[in-house]
Amino acid sequence: MDYPWHLYLMALIYVLAGTFHFIKPKIYLRIMPRYLPAHRKLIFLSGAFEILLGIGLLFEETKNYAIYGIILMLLVFLLVHFYMLSSKKAGAGFPVWALILRIPLQFLLIYWAWYYLQI
Repeated sequence: MDYPWHLYLMALIYVLAGTFHFIKPKIYLRIMPRYLPAHRKLIFLSGAFEILLGIGLLFEETKNYAIYGIILMLLVFLLVHFYMLSSKKAGAGFPVWALILRIPLQFLLIYWAWYYLQI
């Protein structure tokens, strides 16, 4: 399996991002939409999925499934991004311009994952 270096970078990013859900869950608790239940469980579950999907990118048999999972996960995470724009408290102290920039960044990450379906 000879993938481009940037696919390995993507895998590393998701594994590290997922790991931080377990190391620093309080960061994620601050930004969880109030209408979602079981915040701590959802944070650990999403972290586990990020790690598994990142690892899944590394194997030919699971790469495309991992890509579809990443795209779906990033679409679900849009709920958090829009929630953070709903009030100053929900924004967790981040500047509004940064919160707004996260939305197109999310779509860029979706495109980045989708790109690897062709490889």
